[in-house]
Amino acid sequence: MIRLIFAILALATVLAVPAVRAQRYDPNYPVCMHVFGPLEGERMDCIFTSIPQCQATASGLPAMCLINPYFAGRSVRHRR
Repeated sequence: MIRLIFAILALATVLAVPAVRAQRYDPNYPVCMHVFGPLEGERMDCIFTSIPQCQATASGLPAMCLINPYFAGRSVRHRR
């Protein structure tokens, strides 16, 4: 009986955990900052609209600015 309870709890825990996003790059912004290091952890922050903006934020951090390869850009509307 106890094994059944633990099995149900384990299954509920696995099903309750949300899925992890596979894509690390946000396609809404053209510039990303790759932060790395033992104190900062490793992450990709794609929240910048320009390289100078990213470089100002990355100043003093173990980070580098990159062009977002998955940037979708803005759709261009043609007027008639």
